[in-house]
Amino acid sequence: MKILIIGGSGFLGTELVRRATAAGWETAATYCSRPGSATGAAGAVGASWHRLDLRSPGHIDEVLAAVAPSAVINATSGGSDWAVTADGSIRVAMAAARRGCRLVHVSSDAVFSGSRIHYDETCLPDPVTPYGAAKASAETAVRLLAPSAAVARTSLIIGHGGSGGSVHERLVHALAAGTHDGVLFTDDVRCPVHVEDLASALLELAVSDRAGMFHLAGADALSRHELGVLIARRDGLDAGRLPVGRRSDTLMPGALDVRLDSSATQEHVRTRLRGAGEFLRVQ
Repeated sequence: MKILIIGGSGFLGTELVRRATAAGWETAATYCSRPGSATGAAGAVGASWHRLDLRSPGHIDEVLAAVAPSAVINATSGGSDWAVTADGSIRVAMAAARRGCRLVHVSSDAVFSGSRIHYDETCLPDPVTPYGAAKASAETAVRLLAPSAAVARTSLIIGHGGSGGSVHERLVHALAAGTHDGVLFTDDVRCPVHVEDLASALLELAVSDRAGMFHLAGADALSRHELGVLIARRDGLDAGRLPVGRRSDTLMPGALDVRLDSSATQEHVRTRLRGAGEFLRVQ
């Protein structure tokens, strides 16, 4: 199996590279500013790294020609930068379709407004933020340009904490230490997923021939504050130091309560998508 992981130097990409190389797959990964440091298990061959700017027309074609992968996972995170998150994903889909590569595109629960709270794979996007709009545009383009692709929506991604934790874990540490201003909202609800579960499920999709929409989120719906408390307790921090607030009392745009229903997807992937109450449980 030869796989290309776009965004391999990111948080999710690092785990994808680690798992793919550990499985003995011929793995290539891309970066924008500097290569990642992911390595496989002892004795596994590491990934080859390729600089890629998704804003540059033709650049993805050059990388695909050099790597010649059988599957591509687009795990890049361009935030609300339309040129990367939307246009860049469209370029990836077009290039993968031209070369006949299997494509797995990672999307987000940000494509939803929260107006219906519970969202399964059949729900249509109704974004309320620039990031959500870019992700929704990318989803639509991928499904039109590469009908055999798998589009996987996910939620807040959590890891093992420490300096290598996700953005959410690092925020909790900074708030508990008093080195960052801000609050954790009690009315902003998502379904966090562990990076190991997410990466495992994405690699399953990469080697399958399943097409369409998939939801890869955890089993538990938690507010940002509830999630922060669990992270703090796991990492030995004082959860009482975490500032509390309500998103609805601010002018900050974005959905409040978005809960991805992954039950239909769970019937097709062997990886069990644990809830945060389980993977953040203090042993």
